[in-house]
Amino acid sequence: MSGFARHRRSGNIIANFTGFEAELLRSLASQLVELLRNEAAVPSDDRDPFEALMDFSGPTTAPEDPVLARLFPSAYVDDEEAAGEFRRFTESTLRDGKARAAVAIIDGLEEAGLPPELTEDGLHFDVELDEATAEVWMRSFTDLRLALATRLGVEDGDEEKWYALPDEDPEAQAHDIYEWVGYLQETLVQALMD
Repeated sequence: MSGFARHRRSGNIIANFTGFEAELLRSLASQLVELLRNEAAVPSDDRDPFEALMDFSGPTTAPEDPVLARLFPSAYVDDEEAAGEFRRFTESTLRDGKARAAVAIIDGLEEAGLPPELTEDGLHFDVELDEATAEVWMRSFTDLRLALATRLGVEDGDEEKWYALPDEDPEAQAHDIYEWVGYLQETLVQALMD
C-alpha cells in the first residue's frame, strides 16, 4: 500500500488497499465500535427526541477498561467530583462520535467493494474520500492507535524493545499493525494538507 494521496482531478483523498489490508482495517474499526458501544448504556429508542437530546445521565466514573480510560481521560485529575460531572455531560456524546467515526471507515471500505466476508486473495480496493470524510477517518485512526498502544503497552522511547522482537512474535506483529495505522494516519494528514 502506498498510503493516502490527493487525487489530481477530483481533489479527493484516495488510497489503494489489498484485500488483507482492507479486512484488517475493517476488523480494527469493528472491534473499536464494539468496545465503545458495549460499555455504554444504551438508552431506549422510544424516548422523545428532545428528552434524548437533553439526557445527561452519562457515566460519572472513569471506565475500567484501560483502552476506554485512555480514550476518555479524566478532565480534572485532582477533582473527582468535577471530573464526574464533566464525564456525565460529555462521555456519551464522545463515545457516540468515536463509534460513528469507526463506522465511517467500515462503510467506506464496503462502499469501495470490500465484501462482508473476504474469501479471495489478491483483491485490491480503491477508497476515495472527500475532505470531510477523510478528516473523520483521521480522527478514528487516532482512536485506533491509542487503543492498540494501550493494549500493547507502547510507551515513548521504547522502539528498541519492539524492533528487538523476532518477526514471528505475536506482539511484534501487533506492533507492526500499530505502526501501519500510524503510517495510514500520517499519509492521510499529508494528503489533506496538499
